[in-house]
Amino acid sequence: MASRHLAITMGDPAGIGPEIIVRAAAKLQPRIAAGDLSLVIIGSNAALERARARFAPELAIEAVEESGPWPALCALQAGPEGEPIIPGKLSADGGRFAFQAVERGVRLALAGRVGGLVTAPLNKEALNSAGYHYAGHTEMLAELTGVKSSCMMLAHGNMRVSHVTTHIALEDVPKRATPERLRRVIELTHDTLVRLGIDRARIAVAALNPHAGEGGLFGRHDIDIAEPVIAEAVAAGLDIVGPVPGDTVFVKLRAGQYDAVIANYHDQGHIPVKLLGFEVDPDTGKWMDLSGVNITLGLPIIRTSVDHGTAFDIAGKGIANERSLVEAIEYAERLAAARAAA
Repeated sequence: MASRHLAITMGDPAGIGPEIIVRAAAKLQPRIAAGDLSLVIIGSNAALERARARFAPELAIEAVEESGPWPALCALQAGPEGEPIIPGKLSADGGRFAFQAVERGVRLALAGRVGGLVTAPLNKEALNSAGYHYAGHTEMLAELTGVKSSCMMLAHGNMRVSHVTTHIALEDVPKRATPERLRRVIELTHDTLVRLGIDRARIAVAALNPHAGEGGLFGRHDIDIAEPVIAEAVAAGLDIVGPVPGDTVFVKLRAGQYDAVIANYHDQGHIPVKLLGFEVDPDTGKWMDLSGVNITLGLPIIRTSVDHGTAFDIAGKGIANERSLVEAIEYAERLAAARAAA
């Protein structure tokens, strides 16, 4: 039988969150019915019911109270309904719902009511217009859980990429990519790989500068900052190499030479994962499939997420793809099981 529920936060109800949630639940329904998986969806029940009726009418999603009991598939209202949420239309109410869903999910996870949190996408502009001034989920979750040092890992197949920095200006990266920060990301990455069942985790640190600085000709960050930290990790028994030039490190990761790469900044890590995870129709140029999971490392709770945005332009049109959300649920299951067994 399934253990605790996983909480699925809706994100912005005006985005594709409601649609991909009901599509994912429909795809996973055999496992839910068999008792292998339990999900509680947190967000706007009105937006969820609209999506269910249109895209997965065969599903039964019971509205519940926080005190329970909860059936295997149920919905929990995140906050009061305001003006009707219109798919594809940015609003402060959408941002409010996105925050309240995460806030409630975190509280349930910290209390042990749910085994982990899986988040659908939010819109940063809507979030900020509602008065919640966060750069994204990662920063919000760190504050809500009281954590000062977490990091983002993107995963698609064997492509696992952790990030030293994420939502900051490129010019600020060298100042934030300190020895202490790199040590922490190495530690979090290694621990997560072990929890995923990789006992001898092989990790590469991507170079910040071209050719890892070319002996100092192109900067000394990789030589003065990264190399000593990597040497410390090797001396401590970790299987870690680097700095590996950024133009080859992800090719080697894809080839299976490493189990994960540590990237220095947002685009260095995101581009290779999304290039492989987003499938495009060569005839129309439209996305056919989206694959990839965002995992937050270093939190006291488990959190995974889709690796895409709210897609307001296609919200409510019936063409959003649920694959990334299904993968995020599966990752959350694996991590929750590992934590329960520890």
